[in-house]
Amino acid sequence: MQEKTIEIEGVSPVDLLGVNEQKLKLIRTYFPKLKIISRGNIIKVVGEPDVIEAFEKKLTLLINHLIDFNALTENNIETLMVKETEAIPFKDFGDTIVHGNGGNLIKARTANQRKLVKASMENDMVFAVGPAGTGKTYTAVALAVRALKNKEVKRIILTRPAVEAGENLGFLPGDMKEKLDPYVQPLFDGLRDMIPTEKLLEYIENGVIEIAPLAFMRGRTLDKAFVILDEAQNTTVNQMKMFLTRMGRDAKFVITGDQTQIDLPKNQKSGLISAVELLKDVEGIEIVELNGNDVIRHKLVKRIIEAYNQD
Repeated sequence: MQEKTIEIEGVSPVDLLGVNEQKLKLIRTYFPKLKIISRGNIIKVVGEPDVIEAFEKKLTLLINHLIDFNALTENNIETLMVKETEAIPFKDFGDTIVHGNGGNLIKARTANQRKLVKASMENDMVFAVGPAGTGKTYTAVALAVRALKNKEVKRIILTRPAVEAGENLGFLPGDMKEKLDPYVQPLFDGLRDMIPTEKLLEYIENGVIEIAPLAFMRGRTLDKAFVILDEAQNTTVNQMKMFLTRMGRDAKFVITGDQTQIDLPKNQKSGLISAVELLKDVEGIEIVELNGNDVIRHKLVKRIIEAYNQD
């Protein structure tokens, strides 16, 4: 007989073993000769060495499935336990970009969103330009999460200029993090849909996911990262140039913005408008334009956009 301690890493023990260990009870039925005890993120197993080894392999499959699909049902467990291969064959989910929390499928839902996904796969730098509600930022975040899960990049960096209509960082209460929270909330919202909260906080704490104001990008070289510049219409020409030239090896850049919602002083040209004009014919860069047909918020948003466009 042998005793071994296994530490659960990369996933929540509750997601893996179930509330009140309901999933663990099912797992135990496949290993009747093992004594399996869980405490927090530690599993202790007692039994013959070959049975313990088999249990470890199956546990790894369960953890990997949970990481890949953000869900682990009892049906999944039963399939993995009886399957002789090391993974469930990938099912073609069509326009699915990534599996969100609870197994929800995060998909490209419009023609231009699909075009954005394709452009990002084929180019290292993509501009996604269009009005509010067209899913520019959300799709970009999903692409970044997919790249991180697939180990195509080592980190995600999300940035945006600290410029808002009628607001100024200096007038907001709190320290720098508290000042920035309202600016990065849309980015957090997307991440929370796609990465379990506990894992997301771990990523942020360890620097795997970094959210920072655009000014903090100066002087850096961004290697092996998926970098999203959001609200790019509020960059100056110099800021945009500074950001674009931060691109390092094995990096992916997606720049999103709405050219109709510029909050810069009247005498300053938007860095987004300038970049789109200058870079539209540069090989390796693609510009994807979204429009009212891509609006996926409330149906009134599309009508509001149309009304403003007619004004």
